[in-house]
Amino acid sequence: MLTPEDISTRRQAFRQLHESGCFVLPNPWDRGSARYLQRLGFKALATTSSGAAWSMGKADGQMSLEETLAHLREMVAAAELPVNADFEAGFADDADGVARNVRLALDTGVAALSIEDSTGNANDPLRDIDSAVLRMRAARAAIDEAGGETLLIGRAENFFVGRPDIDDAIRRLQAYAEAGADCLYAPGIKTREQIIAVVQAVAPKPVNLLVGSAVDLTLRDIEALGVRRISVGGAMARTAWGGFMRAAQMIAGEGKFDGFADAAAGAELNKLMGV
Repeated sequence: MLTPEDISTRRQAFRQLHESGCFVLPNPWDRGSARYLQRLGFKALATTSSGAAWSMGKADGQMSLEETLAHLREMVAAAELPVNADFEAGFADDADGVARNVRLALDTGVAALSIEDSTGNANDPLRDIDSAVLRMRAARAAIDEAGGETLLIGRAENFFVGRPDIDDAIRRLQAYAEAGADCLYAPGIKTREQIIAVVQAVAPKPVNLLVGSAVDLTLRDIEALGVRRISVGGAMARTAWGGFMRAAQMIAGEGKFDGFADAAAGAELNKLMGV
């Protein structure tokens, strides 16, 4: 059972990770994947709304607030590492609702949480900056009322929702930084020029970069661009699903079992999960 002191220690350690250098924040989707990532030596973890939703037989964005809070509690308990929560758009349309739900998320013991500016409406996918800022301020106030240890990540969803306007994304990130976001995140930016522009625009606050596919940039390359942390979103969950789907499709379509060739050894998994 985690004590308030345990949670505070994790939050302080997570904050320190953002002070210099660049670290990878991988995204497990269940207890087992979280435990394995801790075993590999990662210093912190982040949840993935998509990976969690797929594990429940749902599409990304379909998990309820209650399901998300339960998942956050599970992930905080799964490993002895700080957890950054993918809290989507705060599960509320108004700023007061965001503040209320952020307080509930803080009670799970997460070390950080992100708030998106997406609407979920394909015809009007981004909130206007003024309302998005009000929501960010509400999240900031809720965190401060709880002691201020938990980091707030402001997300500009332009590139994720089909509005790839780097100038607008930067304006949003700068507004979220002013509203109290500790770390800024524009998932979907990919080019060196885009990354440098975001880093410089919100400096000295840290920037999170999403690497969700194979790229020619290494950790060292990304650090040289000024990025402070790297997350992978649902990429690890998609990788696991890819192996599962290929093996299942081969059995169903060809009656072959070649898809098991790269399967992990049961003895290794039992040893891992038994610790």
